[in-house]
Amino acid sequence: MYDVVIIGGGPAGASAAIFTAKAGKKTLVLDSDQSVTRRAWIENHYGAPDITGPDLVEAGKKQAAKHGAEFVTAKAAKVTSQNGTVKVETEDGNAYEGTHAILATGMFADLAEASGIQTKPGTEPRIKTIVDCAPDGKTNLANVWAAGTIAGVSMHTIITAGDGAKVAINVISELNGERYVDHDVLKS
Repeated sequence: MYDVVIIGGGPAGASAAIFTAKAGKKTLVLDSDQSVTRRAWIENHYGAPDITGPDLVEAGKKQAAKHGAEFVTAKAAKVTSQNGTVKVETEDGNAYEGTHAILATGMFADLAEASGIQTKPGTEPRIKTIVDCAPDGKTNLANVWAAGTIAGVSMHTIITAGDGAKVAINVISELNGERYVDHDVLKS
């Protein structure tokens, strides 16, 4: 069983995976490779000027994998939560279990709707539906969180990546039972 199952490997999902894996949490990322970032040209991302969307996505995945996150190419079909365990079923018939799950499905709300997660109308252009979650990312389904565009934040990659990190910190804090801070310092 995983500590955290992250659904989506775009900027929000990979960013969340960087933080959870780096914190020593057993992390799985289920990614269907449908991120709209794969079609982007990005000139406004702090620290990564003039980068293609595919390069940004791959850099994020590589960084998360460096810290121990596992990646599986699959499309999640349903999420359930019972007795402290979150189960994610995929379209190919596999199932993965974790203590927590983070939905980072970008502009795709079909998984949330199929799982009984409360949604509401989106406010961003072209985003029809988002998850109705608390500011910390919690959804109405126990131990299931939402981050990035699906959580209602702006779909700019820098913002979704930051939201993925924020939600990951909240999940890690809940797992640890105290506020978690990830702050590295230069080694001399």
